[in-house]
Amino acid sequence: MTNPLSTNQSDAQGSFGAMLQQARQNKQVSLDEAAGELFILKRHLQALESESFSELPQAAFARGFAINYAKFLGLDPAKIASSFDSVYPNELKPRSMNNTESLLRPMGTLQRDDRSRIRFNPLLIIAAIALIVLAVFLFRMVTNAAKDEQQPAPVAEEITATEQTQGAALDGVDDSVGASGSALNLGAAATAADNASLQLKLTDAASVGVIDATGTSLISGEQTKGDYQLSGQPPFNIVIDNIDNVELSLNQQPVALEQYATGKKASFALTP
Repeated sequence: MTNPLSTNQSDAQGSFGAMLQQARQNKQVSLDEAAGELFILKRHLQALESESFSELPQAAFARGFAINYAKFLGLDPAKIASSFDSVYPNELKPRSMNNTESLLRPMGTLQRDDRSRIRFNPLLIIAAIALIVLAVFLFRMVTNAAKDEQQPAPVAEEITATEQTQGAALDGVDDSVGASGSALNLGAAATAADNASLQLKLTDAASVGVIDATGTSLISGEQTKGDYQLSGQPPFNIVIDNIDNVELSLNQQPVALEQYATGKKASFALTP
């Protein structure tokens, strides 16, 4: 005889996959479109919706996928994460922990439609405009302060130090926007003793996605040429669309991207 209470509890705990699928259908987004936006393999999104845990990567990555998928669909990520934890099979957890013994474990190359157009993150455009306005404001403020001072030389030195400090803060804002709004999570994670740091050097524009073990997206989408400093809890799930334009180091140790790439694209797990 079936226990009604047990059945209701099971339905409540195992509903996150149906919630994801229903939200995607309501948003009228296909699995291919969602995979392209999130840099997550289509088969992993299908596994989340069907709650096929054996077809997902390690538990930490699978949980991170579920959280980012929920954010993309406008669902409560905390609720999805709690539901995921409640139904994740206990027998798969030891396997997930044992899989972290390898230094680098490829997780498959992200398949993308070559006909898809490059999508620009509107947050990057807004951030660029804000930086320009702030730079003009600071320049005028520094110029006016220099004119008001009787001794311009010492004032110029103090202003230079302030400007350097503020400039460093602006660089931090730019990096955090490039990481899809993860600046607060990145700052909190940097204080943990078991964190690791990633150094990205882009010699040209490239699309890069990095998710740490907590499910936090450290960087996502099209990035411009420059240096990026990231910090989070390993292992990291890394996706790069063109390795020729990217140099990667983990805790100051260079990582050879060629051995984890198919063509010019790579998708793999990285841990110290």
